[in-house]
Amino acid sequence: MQIVLNELAQLIGLKSESTVTIESLATLKDAGANSLSFFHDSKYLEDLKTTSAAAVLLEKKHVEYLPAGVVALVTTEPYKKMALATAQFAYRPSSKTETPTVGSGSSVAQSVQCAKGVVIGENVTIMPGVFLGENVTVGDNTIIYPNATIYHNCKIGSGVTIHSGTVIGSDGFGFVSKDQSNTKFYQIGNVVIEDGVEIGANCTIDRATLGSTIIKSNAKLDNLIQIGHNCIIGDYSIIVSQVGLSGSTTIGQGVVIGGQCGTAGHLSIGDGAMLAARTGVTKSLEGGKIYGGFPAVEIKIWRKMQAALMRLVKSGR
Repeated sequence: MQIVLNELAQLIGLKSESTVTIESLATLKDAGANSLSFFHDSKYLEDLKTTSAAAVLLEKKHVEYLPAGVVALVTTEPYKKMALATAQFAYRPSSKTETPTVGSGSSVAQSVQCAKGVVIGENVTIMPGVFLGENVTVGDNTIIYPNATIYHNCKIGSGVTIHSGTVIGSDGFGFVSKDQSNTKFYQIGNVVIEDGVEIGANCTIDRATLGSTIIKSNAKLDNLIQIGHNCIIGDYSIIVSQVGLSGSTTIGQGVVIGGQCGTAGHLSIGDGAMLAARTGVTKSLEGGKIYGGFPAVEIKIWRKMQAALMRLVKSGR
């Protein structure tokens, strides 16, 4: 997709004299010389100051922080305008199927459906009822069990196991709701599953809004897990059944998350942390500690809180 900036601006209800070609939409940090980005949260101010974007949607009061040469598209609602821009870059689905490129030693069931551009590595096993979307790649020695679905542009590494009913790359939940318009922020990123990952049955891993949702090497996911858009799951981490991670949650290396835990979005959990079952995470947590309760606190504190509450109940006060 390529579009001249002044044309794109007009499509989203703004004006610009710039004729720079926009080829992608990206975060401030990831944007390149032909990218449009946006700024709507003060926590990303340093990224705004150093962005390499061609143009940025932002409020007038923040224009002074733009690097030289970056075009300012001034608006009172940068997030909504970016959502409108994503509609121009959104993937257009097709029901057409094509024969994939398949490596030696691979076994692909006859009922597997593939869109164009699918590449399957060597010694891969793909069972009946699987769908692989446009430009999906599957690495060597991977097993995909029946009725799994992998949407367009997602990348599956080598030695990966994906169990039945799992959906990888469906849209993240992105809508502009402040003005009750529920304008869709089209999810134009992808999902990257690195080598050695195992994903249980009936999990859902959302594609990124911009960039990639990433499950890093040798992470292990149980059944019935929801991973939101732009999450990053660290190497060797373990996530137990019925966990839900909100968008842009970053999980460090070797983290263990017990059953039915949940996180708010845009936070991080440090390397080696452990969450007891049903822990609710509302802010970032340091690594190397064990947490429990809601909101999450260190497990020793949570146990004392529970004991104190029980004593209070028993006392009849």
